[in-house]
Amino acid sequence: MARNTYEAWIPEEDSSEVIQRVDQMSAVEALASPESMSSNTKSIPRSAGVGVAVVDKGGAYSEDTSTNDDIVLTAKKLGKAIRIAEEDIDDSLANILATKQKDWATSYAKLLDNATLAVSAAPGAGVPFASVYYTLTQTDAALGYTANDNVTVAASGGVTYNNLSDTLGDVEGGDYFDLSRTVVIAHPSFRGVLRTIKDDQGQPVFVQGQGGDRGTPDTLFDLPCRWSLGCRVSATATDAPTGKPVLIVANADYLRLGRRSGPESIFIDGRDGLSALTDESILKMRARRAFALSHPKAAAILLGV
Repeated sequence: MARNTYEAWIPEEDSSEVIQRVDQMSAVEALASPESMSSNTKSIPRSAGVGVAVVDKGGAYSEDTSTNDDIVLTAKKLGKAIRIAEEDIDDSLANILATKQKDWATSYAKLLDNATLAVSAAPGAGVPFASVYYTLTQTDAALGYTANDNVTVAASGGVTYNNLSDTLGDVEGGDYFDLSRTVVIAHPSFRGVLRTIKDDQGQPVFVQGQGGDRGTPDTLFDLPCRWSLGCRVSATATDAPTGKPVLIVANADYLRLGRRSGPESIFIDGRDGLSALTDESILKMRARRAFALSHPKAAAILLGV
């Protein structure tokens, strides 16, 4: 098999299997509002809205007093180095590099969703972003939000119709509700539970979509559902979370995903440098992303059992 040596990071093309796998596996990459970043940080405005009042004929217009501020997105690098024996590259009939790239894409998708949606700790070591879960468990007096206002916890008996209704109601009752942009993101373990829940008329609240990714999506109370293996609570960002499953209802416009670069890769040939002593080549893959929930009242969480 021919071997190529690259001297720079090679970005994945939009049609590549890596990008397709990421879009398929990551709810955040697929649904969040994207922000292009040309530097490590980017400040984006957060408007507090504009009021409207009745103006009498010939009367003076009252001035809006809403307070505006901004959010700073800071890009963090999510990556991995993969060491591959030259014999595996030379002897394998399959393209082992392409296989490893797709495997990385799967793990990256789960890690990104976990880091942005379900990590319980503040940003720091092993925690790149303030996740939706973390944000909703903190008080933000400036925004008029009290810790856990938009968090519903299922009892030990399991998720109920009222749990789901309360979670949606937390978003629907606020100023940031937009039916056309509201989405549900949940761990797949909710699927079995949701299939058993019906409303007072005996109608299922969860309807499975038809036609796969290109057909109609799964819906919960008529809202589109996306499933993410990263939606389990974790103390730090991981591609294999094991905590309680999470269901999130959010206005996707307020899930702000900064894209600095990637996914991209670089191949370091085993015949060059120190790696030449081991007959091993190194494939490095990375993506630089930033994330913020731009207003806590635009999202709500149901914590499963």
